[in-house]
Amino acid sequence: MDNKLFEKIGGKQTLIVLTVAVLYLLWAIFFIGLRNDHLILIALCLTAYFASSVSRKVLLSLVFFFFYWVMYDSTRIYPNYLFNPVHIKDIYHLEKAWFGIQTAGGLLSPNEFLKLHAHPVLDVLSGLFYLCWVPVPMAFAVWLFFKDKKLLLEFSFAFFLVNFFGIMLYYLYPAAPPWYVDLHGFTENFDIPGNEAGLANFDRILGIHLFHGMYAKNANVFAAVPSLHAAYPVITFYFALKKRLKWGSVFFGMLCLGIWFSAVYSRHHYILDVLLGISCSITTLLVFEFLNRKTILKNLLERYSKVIQ
Repeated sequence: MDNKLFEKIGGKQTLIVLTVAVLYLLWAIFFIGLRNDHLILIALCLTAYFASSVSRKVLLSLVFFFFYWVMYDSTRIYPNYLFNPVHIKDIYHLEKAWFGIQTAGGLLSPNEFLKLHAHPVLDVLSGLFYLCWVPVPMAFAVWLFFKDKKLLLEFSFAFFLVNFFGIMLYYLYPAAPPWYVDLHGFTENFDIPGNEAGLANFDRILGIHLFHGMYAKNANVFAAVPSLHAAYPVITFYFALKKRLKWGSVFFGMLCLGIWFSAVYSRHHYILDVLLGISCSITTLLVFEFLNRKTILKNLLERYSKVIQ
């Protein structure tokens, strides 16, 4: 690393970053269980911090995304199915009562109906849309770093906030996804890994194991309500509108529709989950805008924005 760059980096700030890295490593070792992705994350963050002034500021600007990951990963310590009873049968029957599709073989849930009418084109499209749920918001955040750092902090804080509300609801109402009922019926079985469900078709068509590998590491199988897959694009769409991005808003609006459809088509969520995810994101934005008008949050974001200028 360039010595001049090191001199420009405040000693106190560097000490804080290194302390956070060590604490995160210890947290992973003693509470979660150290995995390769923990080491990769630390390596990437420290590389970005010391590589250049620009990469360091980008890293610091994404701090709320780091907090989101720590919060989500920490749900492994005490799974939500130990906190409250898991809802399996009731949400399945409610989905059929509200959105059931009558067929010659009886009343089917939308997930069951779409499984019978799966198509390779839809399999590929649903997989591509589903892959966008975190990478696209993060790419938008990096773009905002170069265009509007103040809005970036607002966006990343709202992203963290929607996850906070979503995870809180996971614990208040643990719920099995549609694929669970498809594979295990209504029997409680808490000793199972995540499953890629309909996204396995995407892997099969492309000859890869992308979604299989992702869902095998799923932190919590019974976290279907609300669908944060449905919530993230709404947050991104809102901030694209706030930035007055005409074509960006169109793109994020289409992304919303694509991810919502994919969530149901892939049997990872009921329509109810998607609607609750959308409601969660709208509630988050209302709370965020309320807090953002208050002095404490506004001052906090303004002070932190000076760090990444």
